[in-house]
Amino acid sequence: MGSFKKRFFKTIRRQFLSGVLVIVPIILTFIVLRFLFRSVDNLLSPVIAQIIGREIPGLGILATIVIIFIAGILTTYLGRSRLFNIWEIFFIKTPIVRTIYSASKQLMEGIALPDKKAFQQVVLVQYPREGIYNLGFVANRIENQLVEQSKELIVVFIPSTPTPFTGFVALFPKDQVIPLELTIEEGIKYFVSGGIASPKKLVPKEN
Repeated sequence: MGSFKKRFFKTIRRQFLSGVLVIVPIILTFIVLRFLFRSVDNLLSPVIAQIIGREIPGLGILATIVIIFIAGILTTYLGRSRLFNIWEIFFIKTPIVRTIYSASKQLMEGIALPDKKAFQQVVLVQYPREGIYNLGFVANRIENQLVEQSKELIVVFIPSTPTPFTGFVALFPKDQVIPLELTIEEGIKYFVSGGIASPKKLVPKEN
């Protein structure tokens, strides 16, 4: 009886975990896409409402899908590099927009394309207060000329969960930052999964 009960609960546990592995990535993907579409919808809806004279809920999302579809068609027929160059010329030549676009592009590349190495490494820091630890990505290093502080400050980007495209930026003295033996991709998985895909252990990176 005890053996049957043990096998029964083991089977239930295995099937439950299998279901989690299927459902969780779908839910997280939906959350990220919903966040992106809602952001664009909030941006486009007022513009479209002004053009047609009345507000239609969800029309901004529909417009976003149409824009993405058109971009795909143009990319197919014009070629990615040519279309991309035309797109970038507009943003790079426009004051203020140029700064926002360049920064946003670097952030997106750092998260979506880990091989681009926009982020230097994964680190462990105490944030938002001492005693609470967080993973983050080294975005830059700044020479510090403040007398009583470390000679070098580490710029650390700490993403939010489950949408790592937003987060917090903090400056840490070098001696308060612990480099880890984790890849950028592993760090991104940690945030997107809400900690579910946490590393089994945190190992300091040897200099």
